Amino acid sequence: MDAENLHAEIQIRRVAMATVVGTTLEWCDYFIYGSLAALAFNKLFFPTLDPLVGSMAAFVSFAAGFVLRPLGGLVAGHYGDKIGRKKMLVLTLMTMGMATFAIGLLPTYATVGVWAPILLLALRLVQGLGLGGEWGGAVLTAVEHAPRLRRGFYGSWPQMGVPIGLVLSATVIFALVRLPEEAFLSWGWRVPFLLSIVLLGVGMYVRLRVEETPVFLRVKENGIEARAPLVDAVRSHPKNTLLATGAHLGESVTFNVFNAFLLAYTTQRLELDTSTILVGLMAAGIVGMFVVPATGALSDHVGRRPVYMGAAAFAGLFAFPSFWLIDTGVTPLIWLASVLMWGIAACGMYGPLASYFSELFDPRSRYSGISIVYQVGALPAGAIAPAVATALLVWSGDSWPGAAYVAITALISVVSLYLAPETHRTSIFGKQEHERER
Repeated sequence: MDAENLHAEIQIRRVAMATVVGTTLEWCDYFIYGSLAALAFNKLFFPTLDPLVGSMAAFVSFAAGFVLRPLGGLVAGHYGDKIGRKKMLVLTLMTMGMATFAIGLLPTYATVGVWAPILLLALRLVQGLGLGGEWGGAVLTAVEHAPRLRRGFYGSWPQMGVPIGLVLSATVIFALVRLPEEAFLSWGWRVPFLLSIVLLGVGMYVRLRVEETPVFLRVKENGIEARAPLVDAVRSHPKNTLLATGAHLGESVTFNVFNAFLLAYTTQRLELDTSTILVGLMAAGIVGMFVVPATGALSDHVGRRPVYMGAAAFAGLFAFPSFWLIDTGVTPLIWLASVLMWGIAACGMYGPLASYFSELFDPRSRYSGISIVYQVGALPAGAIAPAVATALLVWSGDSWPGAAYVAITALISVVSLYLAPETHRTSIFGKQEHERER
């Protein structure tokens, strides 16, 4: 291996590590918030409401984090297309990490009254702002550094932050709920937010050592930057923008229903022990850690659409059976449902998503294009998924409307992908970009 290829190999491995460490931190923080919204925030920040309604209010604050994700994606995408992927990668991680740490310092309703949920909501919005911009930077840093024929595999590395983050967060919550309730509600819930400062330091150290992507450097050298990247992305690729947004719906809803909502449903509706679903989520996350890179790598060989569509169809077909398994109240069956829907269906969609969305847009406006597609797709579906599922439960007293919600959004994803183009061999990356083949 010559010096140039050796440097490139070292760099792509460094990039893979930098993206997975950063996204693990951010998604671990997000999942911890969703879990605590189901288990504690209704008591700490909304104590005057009925428990189930309080959980719905806590899930609304969870959804609020998604509200600024499109803005975060828009701002980071604009400057990521203008001044570089790396700068935004570092800035968005810092924004998310500091907001998460600050949540651990918040006073509760018992101390400051109505100001407690207001401050919680404000920091949740800042979290969403950081996460909205972070995803696009992490994905493009991985995909644009990757060899052409392995973009699916390396693009899946930042995606692995989701299952790894779920395993870490479920493990932390599992340990915390073993505390006496008084200790858990007084100081235990703060621990994961405060400890996030350690992961933030590690993530910043790794990301600062990553080089700017060769794709962006080539754009700068050729002087072909877009004056208004978002406008350029939507105007140049209107069909891809619309269909990618639709494709994202099923994945986002499946993830969030079978994470945050499921905790509230099993503990409050089915009156099961919290550890039951937490162990199921840990198992789902462990399976997902293998499914994400496997489906990313598979998409390099058979195409992005078949892999993505297959996982979306799986989510739609197993939405009702998974809730039937959960409603039995039998622990192994609940674990099986979690693995099927979260570890296989949702992670199966998530694996090829990064490379696929990146290949739908040209390099001049790619950061803006994938960020707005991903974040806008999450806003009307994933953002409100736990709250919608809870509201459907309150309305019907049954789980079938929640299952229908998951199945319908999965169908939308399948149809969108059927109409969308394949990209793994004929993407818009083009001759003007620096690519290496193996």
